[in-house]
Amino acid sequence: MNDLLKKKCVPCEGGVMFFNKKQAEEYVAKVSGWTLSDDVKQISKEYKFKDFLGAVNFVNKISEIAEEEGHHPDIHIFYNRVRLELSTHSIGGLSENDFILAAKIDGSK
Repeated sequence: MNDLLKKKCVPCEGGVMFFNKKQAEEYVAKVSGWTLSDDVKQISKEYKFKDFLGAVNFVNKISEIAEEEGHHPDIHIFYNRVRLELSTHSIGGLSENDFILAAKIDGSK
């Protein structure tokens, strides 16, 4: 994960191939607790907090990271749980950006 923390997300406007299953499996092994979807199009992770305010504070914190990186997760809040889903929407699958952001989110906790 440490090498991912040193990288910066690169703007992706499409025209780039998304990761194949082998590439995605290699990268997901670098980000602890993140799960690769069956269709290999996204990664996700759920975080649990003491209460709703803890969940909202976490979302506020990671929104700053996402803005800094120019890459944004899909965020679902369920009272004291937050589920994040990452995918590079412009290419319809995963790119290195998803794993960079996942590493930086985990590094912020």
